[in-house]
Amino acid sequence: MKFSVNHPILFIMVGALIAIVLAQSVYFLVKALKRAKALGMDQKKIKKTITSAAIFTIAPAVAILVGVVALSKSLGVAIPWLRLSIIGSLSYEIVASKNAMNALGISSGTTVADASAFVTILWVMTLSIAAGLILVPLVTKRIQGGMNKIGMKDKKWGETFNNAMFLGMISAFLGYVFCNVDRLWKADANGLVEIVEKTEDAGVVTEVVSYVSSTSGLIPILVMVISAVVMAICGVLSMKVNKCKWLTDYALPISLVAGMTAAIPLTNWLG
Repeated sequence: MKFSVNHPILFIMVGALIAIVLAQSVYFLVKALKRAKALGMDQKKIKKTITSAAIFTIAPAVAILVGVVALSKSLGVAIPWLRLSIIGSLSYEIVASKNAMNALGISSGTTVADASAFVTILWVMTLSIAAGLILVPLVTKRIQGGMNKIGMKDKKWGETFNNAMFLGMISAFLGYVFCNVDRLWKADANGLVEIVEKTEDAGVVTEVVSYVSSTSGLIPILVMVISAVVMAICGVLSMKVNKCKWLTDYALPISLVAGMTAAIPLTNWLG
């Protein structure tokens, strides 16, 4: 049987797993509603919470859909659909799959035609992200206990330490935002930068040369800046204008949509 990244059996397996997760979500939602009713909680507040939570997921869902489309060219639809529906992270999945493909000599955007290469890429993506599932129950309690002790001894230092950890996590992803800025001073006389990718087929290594605009490295930076500005505007409005208090809950999805929307004209202009 010929291997295909979009083989029907993959969709059947993935569909079954996602159906199980959806069933669990519905089960716990029903249980939570029954428990809230038994405790006499305000039903209007519960409905408002459910509605706001559902709306809040729309923007991240759009970002996830973009990730599925981006990965589908190389890995098909089924696997990206599974990974980004249950446990995956958009930024992580793209980076992990790209690194694995580069190590195998497969250029980005190329459909994986070899079953062993496909399995290798999935193992790289799965083992790396599974580490979080294993480490959380083992070390989270100790880390949280240590941070609580620091906070009790010196509240200001505890807040500083917590903020430093958060900024450290953000900094890890900023490298991918700024990694192509050097294209600005690597350009030739025509404003183009040569990109060389190596591909391997049946033991034969081939170099694929392409050219991109020197300003293409500015696209992710400008997208980040636009999203940050929109987030700041939403924050100011929610604090200063009484009628805009609702922006507190929707600032993140609004900034995500603004960034993704801005990426389209920026890519046409600078890419």
